[in-house]
Amino acid sequence: MASWGMGDNSQDMDADWSRRGVLMGLLATGVMMLPACSAIGSMGGGTGRSASADPVRRLMRTSSEKAFAWLGQPEGFWTSPVARIPLPVLFGRPGRTTSGVLKSKAFRDKLQYQLNLYATPGARVAGPLVLNTAQSVPIPDPAAVLQGGNTAATTLLRRAMGPALVNAMIPEIERAMREAQDTTLNQAIAALKGVTVQDTAHALALDADNGIWYEIGAAEANIRQNPAETNDAVLIGALKQG
Repeated sequence: MASWGMGDNSQDMDADWSRRGVLMGLLATGVMMLPACSAIGSMGGGTGRSASADPVRRLMRTSSEKAFAWLGQPEGFWTSPVARIPLPVLFGRPGRTTSGVLKSKAFRDKLQYQLNLYATPGARVAGPLVLNTAQSVPIPDPAAVLQGGNTAATTLLRRAMGPALVNAMIPEIERAMREAQDTTLNQAIAALKGVTVQDTAHALALDADNGIWYEIGAAEANIRQNPAETNDAVLIGALKQG
């Protein structure tokens, strides 16, 4: 089991990005475009619209399978260099705390660890949704995706899914939290004014969504750099041509 002290819970969102330096290193030759803005649209210059979409779907599927195989483990989010979830901002908003328990770094570190564990059931629900979408998402310019940045396929897939993963994960994460009756989590929620288990599950699902796409993006980048490791002749050939 990993040490709770590994997390720095005082970080804001900018610091969260900087902590993901491992992923940024993987993407040194490309641009990470996982949030809503994407350069996929600018790729379509008519370079290869007749190309088959099958290699892109294989890339999406293989990247997703690798990502969820990791994140589906009990400590998958916590042990991932790119998907580990910081303490949600819900637990750091000024004026909402009714007790001093959340001011303790040791408590916050333990809480962050526990929340990363609760993200796992959400990932297990999200996995099939991502894989199903990878099989049906429109790919108007497959060649542009194959020739795009290191996360071009992940970007297209995330854009197509929108908030679907968050919506699917909230009830599953909430269920896991209620069933666990975890003392640390219950203390944290009780220390916040007007915050419920559902609010906490919603906040965690938002962060888990980011973590999932970071993990898929990292998997895609690795596949692009080492396509032979997939043992998929179609994908290998398409990436070499791209």
